[in-house]
Amino acid sequence: MVKALALRIAAVVVGGVLLHLAFPPRTVWWTAIVAFALLWWALSGVRVRRAALLGAVFGFAFYLAHLMWIQEFLGRDYGPFPWVGLSLVMAGFPALGGALVALAARLPAAPVWGALAFAAQEWLQSRFPLNGFPWGRVAFGQVEGPFLPLAAIGGAPLVSVAVVAAGFCAAAFLQRPRRIVGLVPVAAVVLVLLAVPTPPVDAQDGTRTVAVVQGNAPDIGLGLFTAGRTLRANSLAETSVLIDRVRSGAVPRPDLVVWPESSLSTDGVDPAVDRVVDALGVPFLVGTNYEASATDTENAVAVWNPVTGVGERYAKQELVPFGERIPLRAVTQYLTPFVALSDFTPGTAPAVLPVAGTRVATAICYETAYDHVLRDGVADGGALLVVPTNNAWYGRGEMTWQHLAMSRLRAVEHGRAAVVAALSGASAVIRPDGSVVAETALYTADTLVEQVPLRTDPTFATRWGAWFEHGLALAGLLAAAAGYLLRRRELNRTSTGA
Repeated sequence: MVKALALRIAAVVVGGVLLHLAFPPRTVWWTAIVAFALLWWALSGVRVRRAALLGAVFGFAFYLAHLMWIQEFLGRDYGPFPWVGLSLVMAGFPALGGALVALAARLPAAPVWGALAFAAQEWLQSRFPLNGFPWGRVAFGQVEGPFLPLAAIGGAPLVSVAVVAAGFCAAAFLQRPRRIVGLVPVAAVVLVLLAVPTPPVDAQDGTRTVAVVQGNAPDIGLGLFTAGRTLRANSLAETSVLIDRVRSGAVPRPDLVVWPESSLSTDGVDPAVDRVVDALGVPFLVGTNYEASATDTENAVAVWNPVTGVGERYAKQELVPFGERIPLRAVTQYLTPFVALSDFTPGTAPAVLPVAGTRVATAICYETAYDHVLRDGVADGGALLVVPTNNAWYGRGEMTWQHLAMSRLRAVEHGRAAVVAALSGASAVIRPDGSVVAETALYTADTLVEQVPLRTDPTFATRWGAWFEHGLALAGLLAAAAGYLLRRRELNRTSTGA
């Protein structure tokens, strides 16, 4: 008994680590399928409580590896508590997933229902507590694999379900290879992948030449608290280099210039920024800590026009918990250095801005983990995705590449080119099929100038993604409920001797 449990625990630990390895910067997307095959094997035939325990171990092993960048960021000052603590909290969601899988496993076509049941916990993870923490969703590890085109149909939720189903179905078939019926769900997954077309990349409403300015930031971790002037100066300096290159003919004049998140702090008045914008004669999208009033500061993207200066702006809606908004300050002062700062004021307007003759859907850094932000922006007419970000706090760890993968998936989900502008890298230009056209290195000053297609057709995921997500989660919960009722009926029959 103890030996069997130990073997199952070992399997889910390995599975959790394999799931992490599927994420960028690596390209071994298929390790996620092996991870869920191991999880299915470990959950087979166990009771709900034990399944919850195994799911928690699986989740803890995954998040401990996946969130290592938190330790690299805060470990020197706060020890392992933020990293391990968050990993433990997040492990609660796969614990729920394991319990739901154990219930759904009693149904016919159990691996498929089990995949829906497990993926239902991602719906909860994206919302609770404190508005959720959707980092590490299975779909974000699939930008190099064959599941990515599914994002255009059902967004991240469908990709996650498909990957989990592939692993569960493969394990179920290997457990009983002589049952031909076990091939049906495996074949169904393969046929679905073959039937989904490659996302189109052609322009529907012309093109725009976009310049992404990466001014660079010093690799000083928490020292960035006092580096605001340096960040602004670096962005201005790299923009001056761009102006010289445009004037010399080395690069074409862009239609739009994008500065990263937190490039400067402003109340809308900055003569130095006015000068570089006027010198190029094209509008900028500037990531800024915008002082909207004496008491309200927004993490915003502002349209900075030649001659007229600051125009419309978008304020970040999904603020980073314990970073941009601090709950329970009396407790969290021991876990985060940001407790000394005032909370940012969240935005309420849709994530879309009119600039350079088009509407641009924009999500600021962490917001790309949430489905609704860019979906709402594209639904409101966004023909191009722009993601300003500041990953400089987190050093050279994997956080940057994990975050970039989210923008690649969003490009496919909405059939739009995407531009990622990062303070210290990696900045990138992404095609509507998720492939990367150009990318900068970390901690270098650089500028990308690329022509991107504008697309206007909404994907199925853009139109119906919210309902699709809710439907998948509901199907998983109903499968678990049906499994529970089936089990109760079996127990009642046994107790009555029927």
